[in-house]
Amino acid sequence: MNAMIWLAAMIILIVIEIVTVGLTTIWFAIGALVAIFVSSLGGGWLLQVAVFLAVSFGMLVFTRPFAIKYINSSRTKTNYEGIIGKVVRITRDVNNLGESGSAVVNGQEWTVRAANNDTAIPAGSLAKVVDIKGVKLIVEKYYEMDNEK
Repeated sequence: MNAMIWLAAMIILIVIEIVTVGLTTIWFAIGALVAIFVSSLGGGWLLQVAVFLAVSFGMLVFTRPFAIKYINSSRTKTNYEGIIGKVVRITRDVNNLGESGSAVVNGQEWTVRAANNDTAIPAGSLAKVVDIKGVKLIVEKYYEMDNEK
């Protein structure tokens, strides 16, 4: 009977992993699989739970970092992640106090604000995207050469 409970838990955990694709519940599904073997060999309920927890957390702690590194190595950045750090040309003066500023990034126009409220960046200047807050790019003045500061 205990093996059926572990089998049901394993199936549920695998379904959750398929839906979320977070590489988290799969380790607990493996723990449930090992608990099925312990149950089949006549191990008591307490031993099954202990083996489930030990295997699950062991797999999570020791193998998840390697799995994420190799499985997600070709992951493409989202639009949001790809913009941070990019140097953009300002198309409308950036003035936080006047609530103005814009830039075109990857063909899309964005509202732009300076990282420092005291900084104004004129149209035509270059700026580096340091953050995104909602639908606004947060930028700092970008200098092409160090001696232009």
